Amino acid sequence: MSRSLKKGPYINTRLVNKVKNLKPGDKTVIKVWDRAATITPEMVGFTFGVHNGKTHVPVYVVENMVGHRLGEFSPTKKFISHGGKMAKAQAGNKK
Repeated sequence: MSRSLKKGPYINTRLVNKVKNLKPGDKTVIKVWDRAATITPEMVGFTFGVHNGKTHVPVYVVENMVGHRLGEFSPTKKFISHGGKMAKAQAGNKK
C-alpha cells in the first residue's frame, strides 16, 4: 500500500544530509539499511549500498528511480532453481 498523500513521502533526513555533504559525481558508496526511504531528486547520480538482509547491494540512482523506494532495487531473495536431479539432467543435456 502506498503512503497517505496527506503525510507525504517517507524521506530519511539523515540520508538526505549525507547526500548534501557529498560532492556531485562522488563515487563513495553510502551504506543504507532504510529500504523504505523514498528516492528524491537530490539522490540522483550517487551510489547507495542498500542492505538486503545479508549484504549491501550497490544501487546507482538514475532519474527514472525518483519516487520509488530504495528497497525495490535490492532483491532480498535469491532464486536458485526448481526441480532436483531431473532438472539438472535436462540442463546438462541442453549444453
